[in-house]
Formats: sequence, C-alpha cells, structure tokens
Amino acid sequence: MPNDIRDALRTDARKANALQGAIEAIVRADHGDPFAVLGMHQDGAGAPVEVRTFLPGATRVWVIDAATGEPAAEMDLLHPDGFFAALMPDRTQRFRHRLRVEYPLATVEHEDAYRFAYVLGELDIHLLAEGTHLRAYERLGAHPREIDGVPGVAFAIWAPNARRVSVVGDFCDWDGRRLPMRKRVEAGIWEIFVPHVQAGQRYKFEIKGPGGDLLPLKADPYAFQSEMRPLTASVVHGLPHFEWTDEVWLQTRGKVGGRESPISIYEVHLGSWARVPEEDNRFLTYDELAERLIPYVKEMGFTHVELLPITEHPFDGSWGYQPIGLYAPTSRHGGPEAFKRFVDACHREGIGVLLDWVPGHFPTDPHGLGWFDGTHLYEHADPRQGFHMDWNTLIYNFGRREVANFLLGNALFWLDHYHLDGLRVDAVASMLYLDYSRKEGEWIPNQFGGRENLESIAFLKRMNELAYGHGEGVMTVAEESTAWPGVSRPVYLGGLGFGYKWNMGWMHDTLRFMQKDPIHRRYHHHDLTFGLLYAFSENFVLPLSHDEVVHGKGSLIDKMAGDVWQKFANLRAYYGFMWMHPGKKLLFMGGEFAQWREWSEARSLDWHLLEEPPHQGMRDLVRDLNRLYRDEPALHELDCDPAGFEWIEANDSENSVLAFLRKGRDPGHVFVVVCSFTPVPREDYRVGVPLPGDYVERLNTDAGVYGGGDVGNGGSVTAEDVPWHGRPYSLCLTLPPLGTLVMEVRVG
Repeated sequence: MPNDIRDALRTDARKANALQGAIEAIVRADHGDPFAVLGMHQDGAGAPVEVRTFLPGATRVWVIDAATGEPAAEMDLLHPDGFFAALMPDRTQRFRHRLRVEYPLATVEHEDAYRFAYVLGELDIHLLAEGTHLRAYERLGAHPREIDGVPGVAFAIWAPNARRVSVVGDFCDWDGRRLPMRKRVEAGIWEIFVPHVQAGQRYKFEIKGPGGDLLPLKADPYAFQSEMRPLTASVVHGLPHFEWTDEVWLQTRGKVGGRESPISIYEVHLGSWARVPEEDNRFLTYDELAERLIPYVKEMGFTHVELLPITEHPFDGSWGYQPIGLYAPTSRHGGPEAFKRFVDACHREGIGVLLDWVPGHFPTDPHGLGWFDGTHLYEHADPRQGFHMDWNTLIYNFGRREVANFLLGNALFWLDHYHLDGLRVDAVASMLYLDYSRKEGEWIPNQFGGRENLESIAFLKRMNELAYGHGEGVMTVAEESTAWPGVSRPVYLGGLGFGYKWNMGWMHDTLRFMQKDPIHRRYHHHDLTFGLLYAFSENFVLPLSHDEVVHGKGSLIDKMAGDVWQKFANLRAYYGFMWMHPGKKLLFMGGEFAQWREWSEARSLDWHLLEEPPHQGMRDLVRDLNRLYRDEPALHELDCDPAGFEWIEANDSENSVLAFLRKGRDPGHVFVVVCSFTPVPREDYRVGVPLPGDYVERLNTDAGVYGGGDVGNGGSVTAEDVPWHGRPYSLCLTLPPLGTLVMEVRVG
C-alpha cells in the first residue's frame, strides 16, 4: 500500500478516534470545549459540511436549511444517549441551519445554540481579564438579546478553574448535558447564546470543578432577579427598563446630601415596617410601600430613608446582611421595576434613598459564591483570611482584581440603574483589620507585618472615588466603630473617602448614661459630653440603629431609666439632645413612636401603640424635631464644623444639666439648648448667652402636646444684662424635669 494512502487512513482513524472520544465526553457532560464538537463544522475549505448535536431523548433529527425551511439532511444517531451527526457531501459551504427534532410525543423545530459565534467582544474580554470592567453586569449574567435575527438570552459567567460549565433551567429540563458553555480562556469566562429563552424563565449554572467533581447548582452572581425564598434559582430578566421621572431630583440633590445640608435618616427594614395580617401576614409590595411608607416619611420630616439590605438573601433572619444576589432587589416585595417605582416615588417627594450595602462578607449557602468553580474563587483560601468566625460567613478576596471589580461594579450599578442616592457600607471595621475579632494565631499579617487589610483599604478608597465621581449628591456612609483616622476624609487627603461615618462611640456613651437612674447620673455626666472632644474629627452621623433594639438589648423606650412616665420623658429629652447635637441624624423605625417591644424581622411594627397619647406625642416630637432641624440653618449647616457649636455649661454634673449653643453662618442667629436629665423642675436656672433680645422657646420636650407636664417658660425669655458663664447676657430659665429646651434669638 502506498505511503500516502496509508498516512491518510491513519489520519482518518485518528480523527475518528478523537471524534469518538469527544462524543463520549459530550455525553458525559465532561467536555471543556463543546463548540469544538457541536454545531456546524468543516474540515477545510471545500470539504463537506457536518452538523453535530446532542439531544437526549430525541428519536430522529433533521438539519433544516434556514433559508428554505427544507431539510438538508437527516442526522445519524452516533450514541444511544442522543448524539446525532450529519455529514453532507453535497454541501461544501456553511449555511444557517436549524434543527427539527422528533421526540416520542412531539416534533419541534428550533435553533441550534452551537451555530452562534462569540457572545462577548474582544474589548469586554480584555477589560474583564484586567479586572477593570466597571459595567461587567452589562455583559456577565443573563441578557436577553437578538443575534442574527434570533431572539434569545446570552449567558456568561466567570469560573476560570471550572472543568465544564453548563447553563440549566426551565428551557432545558435542568439537564446539565444539554447546554455546556464555551470557555473564553483569556478571561476564564464561560458563555453561550441560547435561542428562544425568555424573560421570566428560571436558571442556574451547573459547574464541574477542576477535579471533575460536580458542584451544587450555582445562582448567577449577576442575576437581576431571583426566585422568592426558599427557592434559589435566578430569573432571566435583563437590565430593568424604566421611564424615570426624577430628573429634577437628580439635578438638585447635591443640596440634599452635603455636609452643610440637614440630613435626618429613617432606617427601615422593608419586610417588617408593616405587614398585611389579613393575607397570612405577607410582606408589603414595593408599590404598597410607596403608597404607605413614603407619605409617612415625608410627614415625619426625614430627609432620607436608609434601607436595610434589599439585595437578594436566602435567610430572613439575616435581615439582608448575608446576601447572595448583589445585583437583584429582593423578590419578597416584587420585581426590579417595582423597586424602581419605589425609588422614583421617593424622589418625587424629595426623599433620598440610601442602601445598606454589604461588601465585607457573604454566606456559605451552597448556591452562592463560596467554592464557586471548585476553588476559592471569590473568597480567600486560608480561613484565617477568608472566614468570618462571628457570622460564619466568607470574606471576599479584595486583592483579586476580578473580585474587587465585581463589587465596585455592583456599587455603581445601584447608583446608576436604580438612581440610589448613597450607600451605607456595613461592617467597615471588619474590613479594615486583619485581626478583627480574631485571637493571636488566627490571622495573617500584611506584607509589612501589620494588622491593616491593605487590599480592603485600597478597595474602599476606590469605591468611594467612583461613587463620588458618579454624580453630584451621592453620599457614602461608613459603619465603622474604631479610631481609624480619616474615614470621612477624601482619598486625596489620605482618608478612606467616605462622606460620613457613624458615631458609634457617641451612641454607646449616651445610651449608657440614659440607662442610669437619675440619682446616679452625676457620676456619669461626661458620657454625654465626651463625644464633643472628637465630634469634628469626622463627618459624623449620630445613629440609633437597628442594632440597638435587638438581641436582648431592649427597645429605646425600655432602655430608659425610671417608671413609665420617666421613660417617656427621658426618651423625649434624649431625642431633643440628639437632634440639637452636632452631626447628622439616623433613627431606626419604631423608635419614633417609642415601640416597647424589641424589633423582630418576622413581624410588623406595633402601630396600634399610636392610639395611646404618650406614643403619639413621641411621634409628634420626632416630627417637630426634624422640621426644626431642617428649617433652621443654625442647626445643620455647621454640623461638621466646630464653628457651629459652643459649650455654655458642660460641667453641671450635680444637676445633670447641659447647655450649649448651635450656630450657623449668620452671627446674629443662634440657638440655646438646655438639657435637664433629672426628674425635678429647676426654677431660676441661669444660662449665659452671647446676644441680647428675646429668646423664643422653639421646642420643649416636656410640652403637653408631646405627653409632658408643660413645665416651661411661657413661650419666650428676655436676656438680662447679667454676665454668666463668661458671656455678657444671661437667661433665667425654668427647666422642665427630664426635658430639653431649645431657645432661639435673632439679632439684626
């Protein structure tokens, strides 16, 4: 036999063996490059065209010429599990084709998913590999689109170490053998365009790890919608389309979130603000919340709502702080468009929307990000870096550029596509320190031997730069409880770049004071004053948050010392002190009407309490405090500037009395605030003041309309030429028991 013929036969045998091996791998769902086997192929120019497909359960298959609608060939069954192929000697030019498939009960005709070219372009692949694609959510995940005139969905997922990835869902009987994806090895991205998949269909990704182990089905990290828990599938949605009506708000919100603006935040857990008890205690929808929550917030005078995490999460008891779907608003209240309607409605009423955002950790649920491609992809491999022992959660590997890009893109996604006005970043302290809540030997030092998490710090700085570069009026707020310097200073000045920082120290100190019996408060007086030693070192928010009314800590009203009357009086006086104190304000829902019970995510607030005068009075007080704070520049425009505050009397511990000035940029307009934290009225209490004239009593927390005893000063007091407290004039006041007085004077 001539050598050339022998070589040709050997070549044909090798090709046949290779094809047989590829067929076996496809049938086992173990082929890393299914597009090299399935679809239309040609062994060189002018060679016959061959089409291959794997359709488990099919009995006969035809290749259909899409141009004519006529069969081009019937396919041969090469493997009993459903692998078909058709070699067409009369066809030497590639052509668009479909497949006609006969099943035992029906015959269907559909597009061949393996005839379509790449989903992602070269620039997208380059940026994704580089970790600089800040709009990766526009490419990764599931996106309805049209290719070659065929509607369908483009799926793409980052899983660089996976041996095989398939998309599974309602459209393929959840069979991981049917739609294995193409790997773009340059970036570790797997992709496929699946014709005729529609919005609303459920899907996940079936991933085989590098060792060949089949992982639990994974939800899409970039899904825009998810199933209602306890179900965990992602839902095909695409980028939510919406006709916004908040152009005026976006153009003017720079005046709403700045350091000189009044900021009073109502912290809300949407799932428990109110329920529908008549319908099995169901959640309110986003539209129902827009109808009920927004008018309430506006009436109460709050400037912003801060939503406990509404990113999709599997466990109600996590309150949203263990999210799985960072790109999906929780389906507990409706779909993505409904949440956009909620935000739009807030903006129409002049209310900003902040999202409690959780980039510090994520849960270990098997359908989540943990061990995503059979390796520690999103989290650190070493548990000393990658596992949070307090919360039994995993910690993002911020040093991996693709992971940081995933989170940075997510922050911008909420600001851009949902028009949110800011992000409150959860658990920043846990992100800053490698030894956070760890004993010696349970953490790994950084490259310089220190305890600072350098990768996380770089991530937070970059996040803040991007957020503040996104648009005027956006704000970021850090929940940070340590003495880390410059949390709310710009990155270019060496800070972390946040706009504001929660003043956790102020909250702990002052609540500790309020829990003391008044007879003992003289010994703890400076729990109230200590915060002013550092009040202007950061741009602070004074938070009375959800964390203070759970886990056996008691509600705010229940924390107060004394009998029932004293508890209400104490809380009213405390709110007066807080609202007049330098710093922006935050109050968790229920606190405004003094709910007795601790908060629970499983039930509505106790709205029936508003039928009782003391609770109604507390709500009215918070409303009036907000209005006063918002209306008067002297009470807010220098919140973050020491020029806006002066002590008058900080040391009267014997009487538990504080007095101070609040000032704005108008030197002839000041407020005098006097707080008395003992349950006895004090007559003829003299307070030094800087200006002459009549001081109007703008607010008295002991007023009868708030449930107090109406001990006050008849509406106004005239300053006397009696120097006091180092000032040229003074007021002779009657101080109410457990009360805060707010006096105003205007000169010139």
